[in-house]
Amino acid sequence: MKGIDPTVRRETLYIAVWTLLLTALMEAVWLIVGRWTLPVLWGGLFGAFFAILNFLLMGLTVQKAVGKEEKDAAGLMRLSQAGRMLLLVLVGLAAALIPFFDLIAALIPLFFPRIAVAARPLFDRKKRD
Repeated sequence: MKGIDPTVRRETLYIAVWTLLLTALMEAVWLIVGRWTLPVLWGGLFGAFFAILNFLLMGLTVQKAVGKEEKDAAGLMRLSQAGRMLLLVLVGLAAALIPFFDLIAALIPLFFPRIAVAARPLFDRKKRD
């Protein structure tokens, strides 16, 4: 692979910023309700890291699939989806088994990229103009 396509880099950065902002907001909520602990912090960062990594891996797979035949691209995307799903299951298991992480705080950030994607049209200046 020649490197990361600028579009994949830009979109991953967008997802990373949103994921980290939403993780900080989540941490603030835990603090406000009086349930914040260090495992909540580490769990949130752990989950945010893997949420961003998952999106990056998906972007790299799409980048690689673009140059392939339709059947090969579809197979590559299915394989990638299965592998990334397994990765997220392992993240959940690790968060559940390692007392250093709060399970809920580690799992919630895995949904933040979906929120970022859904919010994109609200903040995309090019589409509004």
